[in-house]
Amino acid sequence: MTNNSLEKNTADSKYSFVKYNYIERWVSFWHQIDEVVKLKPENILEIGPGNKFITGYLSNLGYDIKTLDIDEDNQPDVVGSVLELPFDDNSFDLILCSEVLEHLPFDNFMVALEQMRRVAKKYVVLSLPRWGWLFYVKIKLPFLKYKKFYFKLSGLKKHKIGGRHFWEIGKAGYPLKKIKYLIKEQKFKIIKDYLDPDSPYHHFFILEKI
Repeated sequence: MTNNSLEKNTADSKYSFVKYNYIERWVSFWHQIDEVVKLKPENILEIGPGNKFITGYLSNLGYDIKTLDIDEDNQPDVVGSVLELPFDDNSFDLILCSEVLEHLPFDNFMVALEQMRRVAKKYVVLSLPRWGWLFYVKIKLPFLKYKKFYFKLSGLKKHKIGGRHFWEIGKAGYPLKKIKYLIKEQKFKIIKDYLDPDSPYHHFFILEKI
């Protein structure tokens, strides 16, 4: 690779280090990997692999992982849509879908959940953007772990379609309780859901089929 092409990749690529891998995203990467490893799946489908950091890391840990993306330029294992997953029922122990569904109109949210429930054998690890004003304090005391105290104020801003997201949790019309209700309607048990104030834009849902 020439210096010119390296510079172009670094500065212009959709998944370049400068534009894509900001520090909060690394926190999100950690949580994705941590949640997957704790669930001990034998095989994984990653929907929307982005820069494939998660794919590579989990593969290096010995996991059988396949990727799906609607954009063939991202070079997934399978080109396809989350709205019509080209797999048999119960094909994967776990589906990882991080920061993907907001790129589709909200009317498609239930369809995507239904498809993931059909193809997942056991679990879905899902993250979605959560907008809001974060109030956050982190305290470190000797001999103790960090203590984090935070809350997020949301629901006051209307989402403007025109960017890359059609909707976000916390914007007017998309409260967290609505998202959780719709997830449960698709016969998922929410094992836990949370955001990490060090990556406050990504809200995680750890789901189990029931």
